[in-house]
Amino acid sequence: MVRLVPTHTEIAAPRRSSVPRLIAAACVVPAVLDAFQTYVKGRFSGNGHVPWGQVVFAGSEWLFLGALTPITYLLARRFPLRRDRIGRIFAAHAAGALVLCVGWATAGIGLGLVLGSYPAGGPLPQAYASWVLTSLPWSVFMYFAVLGCVYAFTYFTEAREREAQQARLAAQLAEAKLGALRMQLNPHFLFNSLNAIAVLVRDQNTRDASRMLELLGGVLRQVLHSDTQQEITLDRELRFIEQYLAIEQVRFSDRLHVQWSIDPTVRDALVPEFILQPLVENAIRHGVAKRSDAGAVEVAARVDGDVLMLSVRDDGPGYRAETGEAGVGLANTRARLETLFGGAGQLQITEAEGGGTVATLRFPLRRTASA
Repeated sequence: MVRLVPTHTEIAAPRRSSVPRLIAAACVVPAVLDAFQTYVKGRFSGNGHVPWGQVVFAGSEWLFLGALTPITYLLARRFPLRRDRIGRIFAAHAAGALVLCVGWATAGIGLGLVLGSYPAGGPLPQAYASWVLTSLPWSVFMYFAVLGCVYAFTYFTEAREREAQQARLAAQLAEAKLGALRMQLNPHFLFNSLNAIAVLVRDQNTRDASRMLELLGGVLRQVLHSDTQQEITLDRELRFIEQYLAIEQVRFSDRLHVQWSIDPTVRDALVPEFILQPLVENAIRHGVAKRSDAGAVEVAARVDGDVLMLSVRDDGPGYRAETGEAGVGLANTRARLETLFGGAGQLQITEAEGGGTVATLRFPLRRTASA
């Protein structure tokens, strides 16, 4: 069964609840590198003494920053970018950057007390104020760098969600449209067939009427038992057309001759279900039925590169687009091709060489998975 699915590949994004942890974990790398740098500098200094207090302080500073970065994420989620609220958003993030700075400086001073040395000289109040001012530029830079990443990540995931939702809606709309078109086709075919049977009964041609009812029952059985798939193999479609043409041959007796020109290598190709029936019906109605003598209908299928070409030809008086005889069948067929294949699906109605009309379908060649 061929299903309509989005053509793009959906990439699973990390859960939003894990984003703050990912941002915080990212600070582990510079923490290790900074601590290692401090260790190497001390190890290869003149006295070879490793300042373990400075090593611990250098690494812990980054870990403190990582522990505070969820503030940026939470404020970014609480205040998404909106043009009409830009002043309020800037004030919120300025306050967030200040909180990050004070928190980072406080953690640094507290660690300095534990290690027995301040990160800045002088009495504690002066050291604290000096460290806050020293940390301010770097804190603001880190805050807004992380903020930009959060906004970019948020809008990326929202855009992907909107894209996936639009693809799902488009697929559902296409399924619904195809279903409506198909349901439109079935009663149209049934009405025309019953009308032909009524003519035979009126003419007291009970033998042909009985034969048509028998054949019509087989055709309707296939139509009603068909599932919701939109594409079937060409071989299955041709078997349905054979049954349909058998009904029409009963109706027209010896006036209808059917010819088949099917490339055997394309019988496993996928085609829209019931795609040929409207074309065959038009060929009989506007071709054979308008002749006073016998007429012929030819059904052909072949491959042209990566395109499957199906055609139905009659030897009637010819089709004229301006006569308005396109009817529900051709409109239905064009709508189905457009829904399934977009611009790659085409239906062309042209005059055949030597007289008559040829209807040609072109759409991408696809085969069953077992092929």
